[in-house]
Order: sequence, then structure tokens, then C-alpha cells
Amino acid sequence: MMYVMRVIYFLLFMSFLCCIKSNASAPNVLLICVDDLRPELRCFGADYIQSPHIDKLASQGRVFRSHYVQAPTCGASRYTLLTGRYGATSNNALFQRATKLHDQPEAVSASMPAWFRSQGYTTVSVGKVSHHPGGLGGKDWNDSNEPEMPESWDRHLLPAGDWQHPRGWMHGLANGEIRVNAKDMDVFQSVDGPDSIYPDGISVREGVRQLTELAAAEKPFFLAIGILRPHLPFGAPAKYLKLYDDEMLPPIPHPEKPHWKTTWHGSGEFMKYNRWERNPSSDSDFATDVRKHYAACVSYADASVGKIMKALKASGAQKNTVVVLWGDHGWHLGEHAVWGKHTLFEESLRSPLIISKPGMKMPGQATDAVVETLDVFPTLCELAGVPVPGFVQGRSLVPLFESPKKIGHAAIAYSGKGQTIRTKRYRLIDHMNGYVELYDHANLGETENVAEANPDVVQKLKRQLLDQLGGA
Repeated sequence: MMYVMRVIYFLLFMSFLCCIKSNASAPNVLLICVDDLRPELRCFGADYIQSPHIDKLASQGRVFRSHYVQAPTCGASRYTLLTGRYGATSNNALFQRATKLHDQPEAVSASMPAWFRSQGYTTVSVGKVSHHPGGLGGKDWNDSNEPEMPESWDRHLLPAGDWQHPRGWMHGLANGEIRVNAKDMDVFQSVDGPDSIYPDGISVREGVRQLTELAAAEKPFFLAIGILRPHLPFGAPAKYLKLYDDEMLPPIPHPEKPHWKTTWHGSGEFMKYNRWERNPSSDSDFATDVRKHYAACVSYADASVGKIMKALKASGAQKNTVVVLWGDHGWHLGEHAVWGKHTLFEESLRSPLIISKPGMKMPGQATDAVVETLDVFPTLCELAGVPVPGFVQGRSLVPLFESPKKIGHAAIAYSGKGQTIRTKRYRLIDHMNGYVELYDHANLGETENVAEANPDVVQKLKRQLLDQLGGA
């Protein structure tokens, strides 16, 4: 009997060791979230953009050229990424101790980082990952008693430096300038100096430090690093603006304000800054200046990605890490006479998504399959070899790693103005008062509402929209 008990204990001990070994060899997850980044990158076809580091990541992974977010605003979009669920329609309804989604108090704590944490991962966020940089609430977003995502992160960090606190960092310009009144802060700026004179410089440095520390530990890690730029105001070191001094930008497509009812708005977020009494919708030279400063911010963000990827390679963890680069939504640069987000047009809802995994098949090949942010959570679960929790509503994108030509699925988005569904050919926008917009991307794109001429398509897409949101 004693011999049998010893054998049982030995087998249990060996099983325990195997579990440790299995957990230690589980792939890490590195999630890079970029704020207000439209798919205007060289790897997405924008040849005038200098984005070598993101392009290199794209060459090692899968580029999702038809990726759509769930909402054209930061908080709501990030909520879906981090919970794997369709959510409410506004920023602040989602991360204000936001456990009210569909009256399910577990909704925020049942998050992607919380799930990976329950599976033996160390979870860390640096920068803007949820709604507030650093993931805390309070007046200056630094109150540790008010986490936006309870029980999700082992550490959630935002070194504010000269910007004093996360709220100051969020809208900061060079050398610690904090936004007090937006009308007194320039809408764009470019100052000589190293990357550290703008907010991303210090947060990315902390992200690199955390990455190095996590890679040296025994447990697998889930590290999310949020890059602020190109969020307003458009501020980047002068060396990045110089990249575009002699660049001839392509014309702005469909720059006219729509003459039919849409989700168009007056670009209030942009217009509230100091613009020197100029309007890019009526001043083409100023429009070019705005677009070049946005491009400079993209190149600044790209340099941040380069630092992160360099640290990942130096750590030795690159061969066992899934890397995701995700833009939280798009941004209009004059299309439909809008300068900002918050519409339900293509420009607000389409954003970059790149996923690289160890042992990638056909690296560098892009897919045109329509996918949505909701799909990232189950995809990472499958790639990491952990079960997909029951509350997740998305679909794994792993089949598109095997064959990038596979068909995707319709993408849903919403705002306070309505709901929309995007298929490979059509976009339907339902204002939920009987009025709809229908756009045919095989003919004229989003420049003519063809709903009246296509009632059957409208009804089919409305049913599909309701069905897809039915489980939300």
C-alpha cells in the first residue's frame, strides 16, 4: 500500500512539473494599441507614408486589410477589444466602473487580460489600453481605487513625467505642455528634440522595460502597450515632419459634405483647438499642413513600434510571442468634409490590424476578408492554446492564417446615431427611425445613397444586422 501511495504521489508531482513546463512554454501575447490610426501605412498601400517598422511586422504576419472596429470612438472600441463583446455606443458608458453592460456585473472583470491571467499569464498594460491612459479613474485618471478593468491587470502603468498625470499626458504636447483649454492649444506642433519630449517617449520606454522584465520571468505574459499618437493634438518631434517636407500628398477623395442625411458632423473635436482661424475644409494649404502633421505622428508611432519590436527580439522571446498591432478606429482627413472620427462612414470604422505568430505560414500575405475587432479575443485564445470563454461573441481568425483567401464575415458597428453592417460589397447604416443609408462599394462607394433603388438588399442587411447583434 505504501508503495502504491508513493507511486501516486510521484505521478502527481510529475504531472505538476509538466503543467509548469507546459505553462512556461505557452506563447506570450504582445498587444500594441495605436490611437486614431487609420490604415494609412505603406503596408496598406499608402506609399507616401514612412512606416518601416510596422511594415516589417506586416512582412512577418497577416495584414487584415478589411478590418473594422465596433465603434468610431476610443472607449467603446477598446471595450469590445478587451471584453470580446458588443457593447454600448458611447465612450463614457463603458469604462466608468463600467459593469452595467447588459446588466451583467461581471462584464468588465470578464475581460481578455483577466481571462489570460486566470490561465497563468502575467498581465501588464502600459499607456492607453482601455479608455484612460493607465487604466484608472478619478479627476486626473490616477486614482488606484477606481480601476477601469477590475481584476484584469497585474500592473497597469502610465508614467506621466512632465505631464504630471495621465489626464495631462493624454492631450500633451512637447516638454510637458498640458491641455487646459483646447482653444489655447495648437491643433498641431512639431518641435526639435528626441522622442521623449512628447508623451509617447516616456510611456514606450516603460513598455520596453516591462517587456524585458516579463521576458526574463518564468510565466508567459500578456503585455498591452498603448501608443498615443496620432491622437489630437498632432504633436511629433520635428525629424518626423521633415520626412514629408517634399512629399506630394494624393488628393483627398470625396472631400465634399454629403448632400443627403448621414452621420456627418462638424469635426468638433478638431475644431475646438487653436487653428489660427483656418479651416482645412476650405483652405487647401492648411489641409495639407494638417495631413502632413498627421503623417508625422504616424511615423512617430511607427518608431515606437520599432523600439518595442527591437526589445522583443533582444529579449529572446520573439520566437514564442504572438504580436498584434491594432488601431482603435479610423480618422477622416477631409473625406466627406470631416476632420475626425465619430461617423459611421468607412473612414471612421476601418483601421489597421496585423497579427504575427510563431511559425507563420505565408508571412507577409494580406487578406481582404472582412473581419471585426470582436474577433481578436477568440483568435488570441486559439493561438495561445487556451480555451475561449463562453462570454466571447467574436470568431477566431485562425483559418485566415491557414489560407488568407478564405471568406470573412460581416462587421457590425454602432454609435449614438445608428448602427451599421459592412459586407464585402455593401455598407448599410440604419438610423433606427426608418431612415437608412446603403452604399455599394462595387459602384461609387460611400458617395451615393442607393437604398431607395435596392429595397431587397436593404431588408436583407437589416435582418442580418439584427441577427448578428441579437446575442449582444
